[in-house]
Amino acid sequence: MEIVYLLVGLAVGAAAVYFVFNSKLQKAQSDAGKSLLEKERELGNQNIETEKQRLVWEERYNSLKSDSDEWKSGLEKIREENTVLVGRLEKAKVEYLNLKEKLDTQKAELEELQKKFTTEFENIATKILEKNSEKFTAANQKNIGEVLNPLKEKILLFEKKVEDTYQKGLKDQTELRAELLKLYDLNNRISEEANNLTKALKGDVKKQGNWGEVVLERILERSGLNEGEQGYQKQFSDTTEDGKRIQPDVVINLPDNKHIIIDSKVSLIAYERAVNAETDEQRQKFVKEHLLSLRTHIKGLSEKHYQTASKLNSPDFVLLFIPIEASFSVAVQEDQELFSYAWDQKVVMVSPSTLLATLRTISSIWQQENQTRNAIEIARQSGALYDKFVGFVSDLDKLGNNLNTTRKTYDDAMSKLKDGRGNLIRSVENIRKLGAKATKELPRTMLDE
Repeated sequence: MEIVYLLVGLAVGAAAVYFVFNSKLQKAQSDAGKSLLEKERELGNQNIETEKQRLVWEERYNSLKSDSDEWKSGLEKIREENTVLVGRLEKAKVEYLNLKEKLDTQKAELEELQKKFTTEFENIATKILEKNSEKFTAANQKNIGEVLNPLKEKILLFEKKVEDTYQKGLKDQTELRAELLKLYDLNNRISEEANNLTKALKGDVKKQGNWGEVVLERILERSGLNEGEQGYQKQFSDTTEDGKRIQPDVVINLPDNKHIIIDSKVSLIAYERAVNAETDEQRQKFVKEHLLSLRTHIKGLSEKHYQTASKLNSPDFVLLFIPIEASFSVAVQEDQELFSYAWDQKVVMVSPSTLLATLRTISSIWQQENQTRNAIEIARQSGALYDKFVGFVSDLDKLGNNLNTTRKTYDDAMSKLKDGRGNLIRSVENIRKLGAKATKELPRTMLDE
């Protein structure tokens, strides 16, 4: 019986030991499974992080590559603009030489015409005077002098006007050539001054606007244009077709009563932040803000509808002046669609260099317009002078004919008075000799004839 209890106790103890070890084994297996899952999860997270890093570096590589391409494109555009400016300079030189040659030719033709008029006048006047010199009395000579002196004065005045026109045209072309040579240096100085004032103007919108108008004013002063009919207007206001009151910064006057409108806008804050950015991410952020600011200015300017003003005869666009050259360059380099966007809004963006070149071209157009007007006026006065000269010659011819008629009448009267056996002198003298009472006698010279 004790053996049975012993066996039963051993069996119970063995079962207890089995259950204890089995429980620990299952717990160990469970812990190992959890640890394996945790390791797999950590490994998955590491793979995800690695993929994110790879994407970040890939995006940065693509961004740097895109920046490189854009800078290359911007450099190429600058080179093209430089080529265009050089071409304009060469074209201006050619136009200057052509215009000078034309003026020289016109002056030579006018001098030849003047010599021809003078020679013909002298020949005709000499012939008439030689033919009728014995018949002209002092009173007749005085009358001719009164006729000739005004004509002489007009010829001298005409000659002086021709010479003044030629000298003015030559002077204007010389000044134009000098100004074109200074254009590049002037643009650099304006850009440098703009950068120097950037910090002083940062954050003050009113000062920025005033400064933009100052830069625009300086460009106008150097453009060769004057304030007035043949130049520009600053204090201009009008009403658009929808009844809105407008007051653009400047209106440029063109020949044939046409106009170009200029409005200055300064977009400085975001640009200054982009220039001073410490990282590429910051720079890209502020450049985008700068572009957004410019697009806002373009949109706002477009909505003013300046070109619909009743007093203006303007093209279907407005010039948006950006006074900071570098700000303008960054914008067109970073957003190659900006020009197209502005054009779609009927706005053309200009920097100090492009605006100055445009205004110098307009100044040259005005100079050529004035020279053309002077040439037309000279031609008109030449025609009028020739017509008067023809009339004067005709009057002299009539005067000669009248003098001849008068002389013939005089000779006929004198013949009746002195000639023949029954002439009047002999008849009245016979009356005196017959005893007629008279206190005077005829001259002996008449009685002897």
